[in-house]
Amino acid sequence: MNYPSQMRAGISAVLIAGATVLGSAVVAADYTLVEDGKLTVAFNGDMPGTSYENGKLVGVDGEIMQRVADELGLTVEPALMEWSAEIASVKSGRVDIMHGMMGWRGSRAEVMSLSDPVYYFRATIAQRSDSSMCKLADLENLTVATITGFSWVDELKTIPGLTLKLYDTSDAAMRDLVTGRVDALLADPPLVQYAIAQNPDWGVHQKAFCEGENADYPQLTKAGNIIFAANIDNPKLIKAVNGVLAELWADCSIRDIAAKYGLTDDHWFDPGPSNQRAGVDRPEGWEQPSCK
Repeated sequence: MNYPSQMRAGISAVLIAGATVLGSAVVAADYTLVEDGKLTVAFNGDMPGTSYENGKLVGVDGEIMQRVADELGLTVEPALMEWSAEIASVKSGRVDIMHGMMGWRGSRAEVMSLSDPVYYFRATIAQRSDSSMCKLADLENLTVATITGFSWVDELKTIPGLTLKLYDTSDAAMRDLVTGRVDALLADPPLVQYAIAQNPDWGVHQKAFCEGENADYPQLTKAGNIIFAANIDNPKLIKAVNGVLAELWADCSIRDIAAKYGLTDDHWFDPGPSNQRAGVDRPEGWEQPSCK
């Protein structure tokens, strides 16, 4: 069940905060919360995106979400669940917000209130360290691994001479890359980067596609938004979240958080030329944040 309550910050909170970062977000806090004074957060525990340790959310997304809660003066109430349950929990109001390397889609914007970008993601080519592939043509006539159901599968099938191997898990695909059974791997970029950072002896690195956007290969060459999501009827919560995200982008501290989990390359913080959200769930002319 959902137990809504109105969370309103008093004048005393502003005085204590000294009109700092809390000011713009908390003063206007008339959003709904499942439990007064707490931010109930759905997450699936997959690193490097999310986990919960010593009473704090951790991971790239988790640490940023923890920062949001702290700056809004809220205590995190963790709600660990399978990814498949997160969206349903947000839509039904059982949790306030969800996170965990969730990509923006227009269809999601129709049923949930979505935050500004937390960071960006592009398809990347994981490969051995003596290789420097970053173009579509580099994959021609190679054996390439990816994960069943990923959005770029159909595009990979059209690259000349490419032999595609589909895997159920990233672990199995990564093992075959390390042992040389495949030439390259396209999997979840943050997950792969985190695994590489934790295992430097593998002799593997990954590079984002470097040719710019290609209309025939949008899933492989365009950047996407990683976002947080709240109930569609709770847009003021996302507005408060966006205020904190704006601070993190403005001073580039978003890069410092991501770097703890292996996400150091510029492409995580560069939206590229396409702006899929302007005119959809953002006004025309809305500019995506960046920190190159």
